[in-house]
Amino acid sequence: MRTSTRVVVIGGGIAGCSTLYHLTQEGWSDVMLLERNELTSGTTWHSAAQVTNFGMNQTMVGLKTHSIQLYKELAEDPDYPINYHHADGGIRLANTEDQMDGYRHFASMARGMDVHFEVIDAAECARRHPLISTDNLLGGLWDPLDGDIDPAQLCQALARRARKAGAEVHRNTPVTGLRQLPDDSWIVSTDKGDVHAEIVVNAGGYRVNEVGAMMGVHHPVASMEHQYFLTEEIPAIREAGHRMPLLRCPISDYYCRQEKNGLLVGFYEQDCKTWGMDGIDPNFVNALCPDDLDRVTDVLEGAFARMPALMDTGIHTVVNGPITYTIDGAPLVGPIPGKRNAFCIIGLRAGLGEGGGHGWLLAQQIVHGEACYDTWVIDPRRFTGHTNVELTALKAIEDYQNEFRFHFPHEHRPAGRPVKTTPLTPVLAAEGAAFGVVNGWERMEYIKPAADFHEDYGFRFNNVFDIVAGEVATVRNAVGLTEVNGFNRFEMTGSGVHDFLDRMICGSVPRRAGKVGLGYLLNEQGMLKSEATIANLPDGRVWYGSAAASECHDMDWLQGHLRKDEDVQIRSLTNDHTILVLAGPKSRDVLQAVSREDWSRAAFPWLSVRSCFIGIAPAVVMSVSFSGELAYEIHLPNNQLYAGYLALRRAGEAQGMKLFGSRAVESMRLEKGYLHWKSDILTEFDPFETGLARFVKMDKPDFIGKSALENRGAAGPRKKLVSLILDNTDAPAHGGASIMIADTVVGTVTSGDWGHRVNANLALGFVDAEFAQIDQRVEIDVLGSRISAQIIAPGPYDPDYTRVRA
Repeated sequence: MRTSTRVVVIGGGIAGCSTLYHLTQEGWSDVMLLERNELTSGTTWHSAAQVTNFGMNQTMVGLKTHSIQLYKELAEDPDYPINYHHADGGIRLANTEDQMDGYRHFASMARGMDVHFEVIDAAECARRHPLISTDNLLGGLWDPLDGDIDPAQLCQALARRARKAGAEVHRNTPVTGLRQLPDDSWIVSTDKGDVHAEIVVNAGGYRVNEVGAMMGVHHPVASMEHQYFLTEEIPAIREAGHRMPLLRCPISDYYCRQEKNGLLVGFYEQDCKTWGMDGIDPNFVNALCPDDLDRVTDVLEGAFARMPALMDTGIHTVVNGPITYTIDGAPLVGPIPGKRNAFCIIGLRAGLGEGGGHGWLLAQQIVHGEACYDTWVIDPRRFTGHTNVELTALKAIEDYQNEFRFHFPHEHRPAGRPVKTTPLTPVLAAEGAAFGVVNGWERMEYIKPAADFHEDYGFRFNNVFDIVAGEVATVRNAVGLTEVNGFNRFEMTGSGVHDFLDRMICGSVPRRAGKVGLGYLLNEQGMLKSEATIANLPDGRVWYGSAAASECHDMDWLQGHLRKDEDVQIRSLTNDHTILVLAGPKSRDVLQAVSREDWSRAAFPWLSVRSCFIGIAPAVVMSVSFSGELAYEIHLPNNQLYAGYLALRRAGEAQGMKLFGSRAVESMRLEKGYLHWKSDILTEFDPFETGLARFVKMDKPDFIGKSALENRGAAGPRKKLVSLILDNTDAPAHGGASIMIADTVVGTVTSGDWGHRVNANLALGFVDAEFAQIDQRVEIDVLGSRISAQIIAPGPYDPDYTRVRA
């Protein structure tokens, strides 16, 4: 075993083997995998090993497509073929129109990744899978490339190829310690000696937090017991003459696939069980949990009803083993928050089917700093500090119970809530607020018209539409008040702050005290990394503000680029302050009534910031707007948030002030063409492609990504972000929907909603540059219907910005 290496990957399941192999594919051969026992001796060996193309976003579809292509290549390798039942096909069933709408949307979204699903009716489901009943069935989603693979053979094939490329694989070599050196490299201790590594990767499966503890971190990953059984031979399968498609049933919480001439049937029972919460036996290797079929009786009854042939066959084998879940169900693949040169690929509940793609994207991040796709949906830094063991377990149980039931737009499930609150949360609840969740924070979405009001979740405009319209009207015509909690806020001090920010941001950085500016940070490839509001407080402090979920992401990026000789200090105030937004033409009148300062346009113009008092509460106020109306962000310390809120509420009575929520903000920001980080601002596109050229200053001496951006500029844009208006009124264009000309996909929607002030169905999306001109007609696949749409000038509401400057 070498005593030094570039990368040590810890764990020999699909996650570790895939990462090791793909590192060699990216050109790094000086890499090593350490496995405490034998390869695939954790969860991998007992996996049901289904390989689907289905994903809830384009990143997941893309990485699964890579897995399928890789596995097919491995299966056809004449020197080391593996068993892969490729393209048996698979059906996800549905018994409600809302579920069918979801499938129609996912089919539209996948088409943009050149993946072609088919939405089929109940009769066609039964024709393709003759063992199922059509009772209580509307239809399903057909994935033609669905299949299953031998997990042990897959991992051995990946390890074999990695070895041939120069990588080392060491079995029976448990890692006993991890120590980081001052240069951010690592000493990896094993019972066979120490290894010095530039980078470490936690691919520890259900022992993820044993590895994490050696680094001093906790990962929001919990294990669930999961049972499936193998049946005896079923004559109808033997006689069918073809392999049965895979089946996933959200109606009865089970799945099945063919295994020889019988079935493998797995269950996601409501009476589910966590595993390993109090520690894991060191000898739990190639092992299973005790069978407990009584726990799945209710699910089994549903499976019998859907597939009567199960009642006439015996059970051959029962498997009950642990599988890992994260706090939101999606894997954690990327940099470990707060650590340098440390990555993870963990929480892969569908590891075999996805693992090829996850290792591919992780290897790109390790070698190049970014992957070919924006990987935020799987980024470990998308959680910020609230993901303790208890909460993770509650969310894992909830995800397990809803394995095949996707989230509807705006649906926020109840387990583990509330997590993060402010002093106003119960106050707003008493006012009738309906809350969503943003990075754990309970954020007001709208005010319910009655205490017993419930939203009808779905992909079409629903019973919240008129509520949002009323809140937008209040902001447009009078004044509204809302809370924006969890907003990322860093306080920067030191003599080098502005020079540091000038290097980090691709455009102009405001330097004058009392001024606010918007800036964009790029990565080394010249692509968009972050969006930040920079506010120069009168006392010399600088506030850096960004999206609520970006705290760990942005802190790691900023601190990672600080030079040792720079006088810059950064501390987070994210959990100490909350924003109250006052918006509308009468907002200045309300502000003047609660503060002794001069709030006139001359004294406090747009993009200004000052410290003051709101009633008796100390505050920082910024004249900025995400709604397109005259607006003020009022930043208050949480211990005096309620005092500031009461002062504003009292002063607002004379102006007809009402509360509004984030759903109204979403509508209004689309009317202005304002962008959301990780919806419209993605690492797959540069600022010119994203329509942000006015925020780029190429004549600056240098900024991160400048040289790459110069090279990209010479080649011209591939895509451009455009604004669209749709010719329908029943449903918005959800993120991921395909934009088409004839039968060719030319782009993808990033955001969509109804613009209540312009009375139009609006969307943003990236389209091929050649089709990005104003007035270009396209079609958008909205829930299976081709909707005519037109590209329009960005920001159709108040394009001259007269209202925000009023």
